[in-house]
Amino acid sequence: MAKKQFKSESKRLLELMIGSIYTHREIFLRELISNASDAIDKLVYRGLTDDSVTTAREDFAIEIRADAEARTLTVSDNGIGMTAEELENNLGVIARSGSFKFRREADGKDGEPDIIGQFGVGFYSAFMVASKVTVVSRAFGEETAHVWESEGSDGYTVSDGDRAEPGTDVIMYIKPDTDDEKYGEFLGEYTLHSLVKKYSDYIRHPIYMDVTKSRRVDGEPDADGKSAPSWEDYTEREVVNSRVPLWQRPKSEVTDEQYAEFFKNEFSQEDDPAAVVRVDAEGAVSYRSVLFVPGKAPYDYYTRDYEPGLKLYASGVLIMERCAELLPEHFRFARGVVDSPDLSLNISRELLQHDRQLRVIASSLEKKLRAELLRLLEADREKYDAFWAQFGLQIKYGFLQGYGENRDNLLGLLLFRSAKSDKLITLKEYEETMLADQPFAYYAVGSDAAALRALPQSELVLERGYDILLMTDEIDDFAAQMIGKTGEKELKSVRADDLGLRSEDEKKSAGEKEKASADLLAFVKETLGGRVASVRLSQNLKAAASALTAQGSVTLEMEKYFSSVSRDGAENVKAERVLELNPEHALFAKLGAAYSDDRDRAAKLAEVLCSLAELTAGVGIADAAAFARTAAELI
Repeated sequence: MAKKQFKSESKRLLELMIGSIYTHREIFLRELISNASDAIDKLVYRGLTDDSVTTAREDFAIEIRADAEARTLTVSDNGIGMTAEELENNLGVIARSGSFKFRREADGKDGEPDIIGQFGVGFYSAFMVASKVTVVSRAFGEETAHVWESEGSDGYTVSDGDRAEPGTDVIMYIKPDTDDEKYGEFLGEYTLHSLVKKYSDYIRHPIYMDVTKSRRVDGEPDADGKSAPSWEDYTEREVVNSRVPLWQRPKSEVTDEQYAEFFKNEFSQEDDPAAVVRVDAEGAVSYRSVLFVPGKAPYDYYTRDYEPGLKLYASGVLIMERCAELLPEHFRFARGVVDSPDLSLNISRELLQHDRQLRVIASSLEKKLRAELLRLLEADREKYDAFWAQFGLQIKYGFLQGYGENRDNLLGLLLFRSAKSDKLITLKEYEETMLADQPFAYYAVGSDAAALRALPQSELVLERGYDILLMTDEIDDFAAQMIGKTGEKELKSVRADDLGLRSEDEKKSAGEKEKASADLLAFVKETLGGRVASVRLSQNLKAAASALTAQGSVTLEMEKYFSSVSRDGAENVKAERVLELNPEHALFAKLGAAYSDDRDRAAKLAEVLCSLAELTAGVGIADAAAFARTAAELI
């Protein structure tokens, strides 16, 4: 039989495709199963207008058969089949898709089938694992079958053949194993079963395989009449795919327990999800999705190793394990699946040809997730607080991302600890508890809530009955600046120079004291050298003798943050430290007296006051031993 040659461009395309278009050889099985599913759907569609199609839908099936001895793997279907002409057109010309043509012809008609194939090259992925491929196909309505056979880019033959029923068999002669490639694994039951579950578990038609099982067999009785049992293996033809995915079933038919079980099995989780979001969208881009908010963060969640993304399906066929484009960065914790018949796929189905559909879906999912988190915040605060403990930092990162582009969307989700109640509260809840005469909304940033509550600067604020938002994440100083205000009140750090707590007369009196103490303050600054950029009297201290703040745009907490993330050898960003002294404190009076009578003692008092301020600010002191000696001398 004369061998027919692929067209030159088709031959080159086949060579390129086998070598580079598909990045994973295992994809071939997904492609052939999808083609088989399309063939069945075409026959079902034809049955809508052709009374000769009498095969009941439940009889349609796909079958996978492996013969390790003959080293063949066969994928069969009882779908519409192909004529000799269709074999020539669909398999003899690469990138001509019969499914795509069929889909265009059926577009908009009643009963339009959900055809998967589009580009006409998926079939050729078989050559990645097979040295020869034989296709035996009998078209529905014809008595004769035809055989298409090829060993790759050198050409193909088409001849008459035998097949009892309409449908198609794709027979692959698996390549010999090499040192680098173990092609024989694709003949193994476990591998084939795993690939079906991974890529084609939700193909709507049953996929049959011979599954090995074991059963007990009683042996011959011994002299005492007892028999020794043994076990033997046998094979049984079984359906190995789930067929109808959970997200395709009506919402009313899926229980919370089933969602939780799916979440645990599909995403290797031990705990139930904190929330479930189900989406059935119809429109410009139709899709179905089920999203999960995990109850706990994975151990590697806040590392570079963590891979975000949702499982992406096209008509039940897995396209991508983790499609990160479907989630905004601030919701990267979400797990779940998205299934759409409207995705435009490239010829390998591994990447998307256009991202417009993805953007539409992603925008919708972001709104759904935000709405669910807000619902959780209002309806189940305990569960939301637990979620915040796991993923609150991620929400804050998203809040800061893009210089506030997500500010309005995420502001209502933020939680901070209340100094008065010691509970997590929203900005709205803080606003609702503010007193009528409160000039600002107050906050304090540091690593520990208890330490922030005990700050010298917090004392006066709390004494007035005003609450303080205690912010303990390393990026909270940036978040506070992005928030700006809550309601009509400006957000003000308790470390700020003017907390709005003094009357005009008190401010005037403080200014006069500052002026009168100018020489003393200059002496303290000179004594401390580079430890501080400025020394001034404080209007905000009550019991404490001193406190440390910063002037300029870089705060003490920002300095800590930049120090923690800077690379070795990089110059750290430094805050301009300010030592504030309490003019009403006894130590300040002693400092003033020593400045007049004993400058050496005054210098030691200045050092102690600065060290005390550094300790309460949580920045540490450079020489703890020297501080201890100086304090002991003064005592």
